[in-house]
Amino acid sequence: MFGKLTLEAVPYHEPIVMVTLAAVALGGLALLGAITYLGKWKYLWTEWFTTVDHKRIGVMYIIVALIMLLRGFADAIMMRTQLAVASGDSTGFLPPHHYDQIFTAHGVIMIFFMAMPFITGLMNLIVPLQIGARDVAYPFLNSLSFWLFAAGVVLIMMSLFVGEFAATGWLAYPPLSGLDYSPSVGVDYYIWALQISGLGTTLSGINFVVTILRMRAPGMNLMKMPVFTWTALVTNILIVAAFPVLTATLALLTADRYLGTHFFTNDGGGNVMMYVNLIWIWGHPEVYILILPCFGAFSEIIATYSRKPLFGYNSMVYATAAIGVLSFLVWLHHFFTMGAGANVNAFFGIATMIISIPTGAKVFNWLFTMYKGRVQMTTPVLWTIGFMVTFVIGGMTGVLMAIPAVSFVLHNSLFLIAHFHNVIIGGVVFGCIAAMTYWFPKAFGFKLNERLGRYSFWCWFIGFYLAFMPLYILGFKGMTRRLNHYDNPEWQPYLIVALVGAFFIALGIWFLLQQVVVSIRDRKQNPDLTGDPWNGRTLEWATSSPPPFYNFAHVPHVDSLDQHWEDKERGIAYVQPKKYEDIHMPRNTGAGIYISAFGLVMGFALIWHIWWLAIVGLVGMIGSFIARVYDRNVDYYVPAAEVERIENEHYAKMQKAA
Repeated sequence: MFGKLTLEAVPYHEPIVMVTLAAVALGGLALLGAITYLGKWKYLWTEWFTTVDHKRIGVMYIIVALIMLLRGFADAIMMRTQLAVASGDSTGFLPPHHYDQIFTAHGVIMIFFMAMPFITGLMNLIVPLQIGARDVAYPFLNSLSFWLFAAGVVLIMMSLFVGEFAATGWLAYPPLSGLDYSPSVGVDYYIWALQISGLGTTLSGINFVVTILRMRAPGMNLMKMPVFTWTALVTNILIVAAFPVLTATLALLTADRYLGTHFFTNDGGGNVMMYVNLIWIWGHPEVYILILPCFGAFSEIIATYSRKPLFGYNSMVYATAAIGVLSFLVWLHHFFTMGAGANVNAFFGIATMIISIPTGAKVFNWLFTMYKGRVQMTTPVLWTIGFMVTFVIGGMTGVLMAIPAVSFVLHNSLFLIAHFHNVIIGGVVFGCIAAMTYWFPKAFGFKLNERLGRYSFWCWFIGFYLAFMPLYILGFKGMTRRLNHYDNPEWQPYLIVALVGAFFIALGIWFLLQQVVVSIRDRKQNPDLTGDPWNGRTLEWATSSPPPFYNFAHVPHVDSLDQHWEDKERGIAYVQPKKYEDIHMPRNTGAGIYISAFGLVMGFALIWHIWWLAIVGLVGMIGSFIARVYDRNVDYYVPAAEVERIENEHYAKMQKAA
């Protein structure tokens, strides 16, 4: 009746896991108790869980991303500690199989469940405001996308306490991910967590492409869109093009594991390298899906705090589009050693070098924007400058590894790990935190604490260099990836330094969380702590901070790229409409939660081969969707008088803050 699920699936013999389970259970009970005590369940359900407001959905994405940052970083600390002590006769504190699960979970969580939702949250929060839209094109689909992602999060967290996670590495190459080498449920958790959350990501990509192409304010043609919106457009086109490849690849792997097919088993007529090609045809555009919105955020930050227009707007747009196209032409540089031949390797090596050109052009645009500008060294600018220094180093090591002969030597070494983290931490993580700091006043109406933000930046910056520069050296010294123990005593000092760097990053995360907590506390004590409510150059700052749920009482008309900044210079950054009209808005719905909850049930049942429960989950998903289709109560009108009242309240707050 319960398939492969038994009480033995709970890892009682793993003290680290059981202590974590106890801590999570106690923390969860405390949180539920606090919500119940404060009587906030109805508020959370009606205002947040069932919302279709793009701003609140964006905030929820970012909150979950920060939670998963803590989980993923806990895995990183355990790996760094293990490698710092597991030298010679010492085996460290992590058994090999547990270590393999940890480094797989670390990669999967940081890419799929931390970086991706953070980026999606930023796009949700800002893109409709930047283009003058009242919401995304499909508000219900936006809610469903978030809750499908949340279901994937729950599945991957459940793998820690019921069963185990994959021990294959974050891309789950066969034959290691096949039944012969991974007969347990770990790979199944991997497959269904990514399939369910990946479906949400694909739907979100479609939603944003339609939103940006069809819902721009009057007068805003493509070349008047803010750079962040441009990067979001290219990113979501990449999502729509690339994520179905991931879905199909995992479906074929599922068939191998569940149906006994042989798509990826060489001895059964399949081809392991087909999986590697397919996963990287998705995987390399994925890197640019993560970094391009961060490029857009850095562009907005530098232009705002240099007090001048962005240098080379057109070249920024063309470079973004070029990166999007070229990102599909470089995937094979991840496995130059497969034996494809000199001509194939040369093509992909040259393509990789070419893609660095538009990326480098962006760096020069940011530098020239700062040149002769009145640069304000705020926290977002610190993150941006730290990014430029760090990312350029990562880019240079990437071009180095684009040389096939060099890749033959370094491809399986810690040099590659250092390069990858160089661009992901120095680019994506720095970009996400910079963007969060920059747009926090837009979302909540008050600024984050500058002092704690600077502490966080310097801890991250110093910690990154201590944690990953030694790995470049170890790569040259021959230390390979995926080790949980080593016998070369020369490596240990470098790994101890890397552990120290990881603790610096932990301190940076602590200051980041403190920054949010202290800022909220100070806001309650001092309601005027808002900073400049019309801070930025682009259209999202033309509405109040935070914006009303309908965003704009009147959809603005856009005449120039920097119209908001020009209006601000003329003292007309925010003008109340003279006449108000009823506004058509979507109504909140819990359908996305129900569909995703049944999807979670189905995924869990498929992992454990509980077939009857899987059918219940599938039928529940279909039934919930059909019920939503026939729901006639999906929208409503906000009366003009209510709009006028809200606008008056928001305008009064803005005037007081200014």
